[in-house]
Amino acid sequence: MPGYGDSPPAEMVATVQGRVAFLDHVLQELGMRRPVLISPSMSGRFALPFLLARGDRLAGFVPVAPVGTKDYTAEQYQRVQTPTLILYGDRDTSLGPQALQSLRHLPDHRVAVVPSAGHACYLDKPEDFHRALLGFLRQLK
Repeated sequence: MPGYGDSPPAEMVATVQGRVAFLDHVLQELGMRRPVLISPSMSGRFALPFLLARGDRLAGFVPVAPVGTKDYTAEQYQRVQTPTLILYGDRDTSLGPQALQSLRHLPDHRVAVVPSAGHACYLDKPEDFHRALLGFLRQLK
């Protein structure tokens, strides 16, 4: 993600609107129509504002203990109509439960907790993570 890790700072993503525009541009350049957006951890800074502003462009949303969930109100989440799978590891005692507290206000959501997995549950228990993800994807229209 621009401005994170070893990538150079990018002025475009310094604001919420810039991050929404950046993600929108990436999806357009890839020619993706109504993708399922999977958002682990730090990518929540991009994915959550995109979901709230342009969730109608997504077929589904899979937040995996993302950061930034407390930046939005229950009312903002309640307006989102995108099917959502809230996913986190049961050993993630910080971001997982914190994200669930906010994201549970999304009207069309399910929750999957990966047993014996930490914050990066997709790395700790990839089979369980993928089983939950594939089950969700199969239920989408």
